[in-house]
Amino acid sequence: MIKVTLKDGSVKEYDEGVSIKEVAESISAGLARVALAGEVDGEVKDLGYKLEKDCKLSLLTFDDEGGKHAYRHTTSHIMAQAVKRLYPEVKLAIGPSIENGFYYDFDKDKPFSLEELEKIEKEMEKIIKEDLALEKFTLPREEAIKFMEEKQEIYKVELIRDLPEDAEISFYKQGEFVDLCAGPHLPSTGKVKAFKLLSVAGAYWRGSEKNKMLQRIYGTSFLKKNVLDEYLQQIEEAKKRDHNKIGRELQLFTTVEAIGQGLPLLMPKGAKIVQTLQRFVEDEEERRGYQLTKTPFMAKSDLYKISGHWQHYKDGMFILGDENKDEEVMALRPMTCPYQFMIYKANLHSYRDLPVRYAETSTLFRNESSGEMHGLIRVRQFTISEGHLICTPEQLEQEFLGVVDLIKYMMETLGIENDIWYRFSKWDPNNKGKYIDNPEAWEDTQVKMKNILDKIGLNYKEAEGEAAFYGPKLDIQFKNVHGKEDTIITVQIDFAMSDKFDMVYVDKDGEKKRPYVIHRTSVGCYERTLAMLIEKYAGAFPTWLAPVQVKVLPLIEKHHDFASEVRKKLYDLGVRCELDLRNEKIGYKIREAQMEKVPYMLVIGDKEMENNAVAVRSRKEGDLGAMPVDDFVNKIVEEIRTRAK
Repeated sequence: MIKVTLKDGSVKEYDEGVSIKEVAESISAGLARVALAGEVDGEVKDLGYKLEKDCKLSLLTFDDEGGKHAYRHTTSHIMAQAVKRLYPEVKLAIGPSIENGFYYDFDKDKPFSLEELEKIEKEMEKIIKEDLALEKFTLPREEAIKFMEEKQEIYKVELIRDLPEDAEISFYKQGEFVDLCAGPHLPSTGKVKAFKLLSVAGAYWRGSEKNKMLQRIYGTSFLKKNVLDEYLQQIEEAKKRDHNKIGRELQLFTTVEAIGQGLPLLMPKGAKIVQTLQRFVEDEEERRGYQLTKTPFMAKSDLYKISGHWQHYKDGMFILGDENKDEEVMALRPMTCPYQFMIYKANLHSYRDLPVRYAETSTLFRNESSGEMHGLIRVRQFTISEGHLICTPEQLEQEFLGVVDLIKYMMETLGIENDIWYRFSKWDPNNKGKYIDNPEAWEDTQVKMKNILDKIGLNYKEAEGEAAFYGPKLDIQFKNVHGKEDTIITVQIDFAMSDKFDMVYVDKDGEKKRPYVIHRTSVGCYERTLAMLIEKYAGAFPTWLAPVQVKVLPLIEKHHDFASEVRKKLYDLGVRCELDLRNEKIGYKIREAQMEKVPYMLVIGDKEMENNAVAVRSRKEGDLGAMPVDDFVNKIVEEIRTRAK
């Protein structure tokens, strides 16, 4: 007999070799119906998995991440089987479940068309009706390689060869279809109730543009059709808020093939939003004691060799010149820290000078792979609100708290404080080649950061292996409208760079000591933040951020002079205002201004001229009626000054 500790803490005894499904059936028939998988001592297993020893068991339904994973992973296999039935020549790559769905990569000469996706869906429906059992089996390494070679599945062979020598090579069979897979899966294809194939995209094998471009089919699946339909409706709504769509419609940015991927052009309206953000950030940083620097866009490779970027980050940099040809090699900067460290080193500092806070609006360059780039969120050239704080060990906590306070203020002002969350990113001691090799310093710095985060009561998630190569970091995370998670802001405690750059200060005892360094951004990458704001507000920005804040709309020509006076009064007070003098009907002008998501429209006719007033239409509040010009001016100036949302 074995003892099985269930999720509620109760302990039940079963015969050795009992399956997870049998445990579920022993509890209740209802639970057995909805159970999709089981978590055994922290590992998710198929329902058919047999328990051979005492263990902890959680039965997983679709409400659990492990249950969703098994359900959607099975759906991806059903899709792969359908593709192989329809296109036997296609080669299989990988097909995992992902958040909100699944995908599978196929090697096919031509991209899948929408008509082909419909054919695949119909074949999937047949496979589900066939209710094929998913059966797991294992093979020794060489037999597994031979098995996949006979099927001419070259990508599966490569995956097997990359597994450890002693790895268990597992496969799942459903009808005539067999796939290399670790699982877990549902007991049979008939358990999948509702699914939809969503899109096709190109994806390089193993994410490297040096490899072949494959065809990736995305899909999703749910237990009930009505829930699937609700999700599909959410996707349609997300598409409407996609910054790629809205940003182009509102003429905020564009891209041009001749310029290149990941190099967006900010058009006048988009550039105005970024300029407004930049001025806000720089003024606030100065108010908080930051000193502005201006540093070069490139440097000799020598600088990056000192910092370690050459050793740890070279593949992500744009290199100018060739070391093999005995040329002077330069690189476009992927970050500003080494430059600001050199500014610090230009003078000898006392402990009385610290903390030193440097800030710079930095244009940076990173050689992102083409498969990773997306609109304004991930680009090859971008501008960032970068800063570095150099402080004594005693000042570290207070300076870190000051950075977090600045970030919170920025997020609250932008109105996105409820759309972000925090991640404590730590190093992975099992992947030492990715990081500076100093385990003691890593552990010490991570403890310091964790203590600070806990002290301020920050609600955060921990993520092993996500640290920078020189130190742990606090990441501020967000998701775009399609659910893709990304980092918008980072704060890093650096224990290594002061030593690498020989940075010192003279302490109270007259001895030279190493300072701590905090790397941080305050509002992150301006392009990425702009993308997030476009999606957050669906292009209807708060008045202080809107590229055009007011449209003045005279009814006919005789109202033009007064309209021009109103426009000048607003413009002289810094209000971004446009005057529409076109010979068009007022209804057309209003609709166009609404399409452009302008916060205020001022209509001017005879009554307004006579009373020195304007008829105010608000994007948010509708028709506000007539208002003296000075009253409206005071209203909007105050709204902009307070950065009202």
